[in-house]
Amino acid sequence: METLVDPTAEAAHALLERRLDGETLVTVYGRCTVEYDGRAASSLGPGDRLLVLKPDGTALVHTTENQKPVNWQPPGCTHEVSLVDGGLRVRSERSTPAEELRVAFETVEQVSAFDARDEEDLALTGTEEDLRQRILDDPDLVESGFRPLATERETSAGAVDVYGEDREGRTVVLELKRRRVGPDAVGQLVRYVEALRRELHTDAEIRGVLVAPSVTDRARELLGEEGLEFVSLTPRASDD
Repeated sequence: METLVDPTAEAAHALLERRLDGETLVTVYGRCTVEYDGRAASSLGPGDRLLVLKPDGTALVHTTENQKPVNWQPPGCTHEVSLVDGGLRVRSERSTPAEELRVAFETVEQVSAFDARDEEDLALTGTEEDLRQRILDDPDLVESGFRPLATERETSAGAVDVYGEDREGRTVVLELKRRRVGPDAVGQLVRYVEALRRELHTDAEIRGVLVAPSVTDRARELLGEEGLEFVSLTPRASDD
């Protein structure tokens, strides 16, 4: 664990830049304002709040009241830190859908970085079949209007987990993973999309979507480079 108490903005920024590596749990406590832009928009004036940045890309802003955060970003987001006019700024962003959370600290009372390990990952209690059935039962978990057409749909690159259409009639390929995944899963999805483009026709618009609890930073970069998408979803617990 690494902790700074009453650090300067510069010292807090240096710690965050060094430890926001996709493997560390980070907390920042201080007086801040919070802005959100995405499916809606919100603004919080100055207040003493706790910001939690998790290794899976989750961001949570807690006040001194209630159990739920007042603002949050789901797994799969990218976190960035900067110094603006002598103050610490933290930005959490995801691309699908486009959402951005910005936290501007007037003062920082404490910043901590934890090499957290939690081997009892609840995502491991389910299987990929549980995840597939969850999507078949409620396709809107992927996105509104998604319509599954087949499972284990064969291609020259192997069997696609879930094959379907979006509300615009475009082909959608889902690659399902029960736990946090890296670049290999992205490569597998790329192969399925390319195989279907060959089998259908070269002008076919095919969307590839990786569905998993979370992805590594490198996997997220590759998804963007390949024009693919990510949906954060865990398998249904075995006792549901």
